Amino acid sequence: MALNNITLGQFYPAESVVHRLDPRVKIILLIALIVAIFLAQNLLAFVPVVLFLYAAARLSTVPFPMLIKGLKPLRFILILTFVLNVFFLQGETPLLDLGFTVIKKEALITAVHYSLRLVLLVLASSVLTLTTAPIVLTDGLERLLSPLRVIHFPAHEMAMMMSIALRFIPTLLEEADKIMKAQTARGADFESGHLIQRAKAMVPLLVPLFVSAFRRAGDLAMAMEARCYHGGEGRTRLRVLKCERRDYIACAVMALLIAAVVVLSRLY
Repeated sequence: MALNNITLGQFYPAESVVHRLDPRVKIILLIALIVAIFLAQNLLAFVPVVLFLYAAARLSTVPFPMLIKGLKPLRFILILTFVLNVFFLQGETPLLDLGFTVIKKEALITAVHYSLRLVLLVLASSVLTLTTAPIVLTDGLERLLSPLRVIHFPAHEMAMMMSIALRFIPTLLEEADKIMKAQTARGADFESGHLIQRAKAMVPLLVPLFVSAFRRAGDLAMAMEARCYHGGEGRTRLRVLKCERRDYIACAVMALLIAAVVVLSRLY
């Protein structure tokens, strides 16, 4: 069980054009990319999305193995999604006769469609978190949510909670990995046995992990109180977010991407 395969919340420091993009723009681009992924109605419409993600990954200088590593924890979900769609969806064009069932062309295309959609969603989210520091992501979220202050929405507090949760994902995974190694050294077995046995074997891992998480939360709350933290009211920033030319270019490319996805979905 490789917990370090989860890349959500990890940050890859580098000096690239993707790293230097305004965090507000990157969040908006991620939302727009998710919309484009769901707008794609055929496999050809996914081509612009794949090209955009490939270009973003190359420009970010994040190693491809690090991006692909985030898919490993989801391999069971991907396989299950593919298998369920292949064997249980109906179609009109027989493609392969397995004896006990016939795989239809439409079912296979749908299975690839939904599996590819899930893969692209994970990769898009990984590009955002790997190229954006948690504190910068907090500023971007707060600025995007700031118009909701008119209705007394706690924009700063919400952005801070989301950022802290994202920041502590790698920390908790590292802590879980240490606990798992310690329990394995004491004779615990997390890999063998049926599902219920493996679930019971996770109890010695989950209990100390929850205790550690609550202890870290308490220490963090005490540290914030000691530094007189009282929310976003009256706070200033060392670096003021400002959109530059590269941000507008990225938004224009995303607009063209969505247009291409819509056109390809309608034509084919």
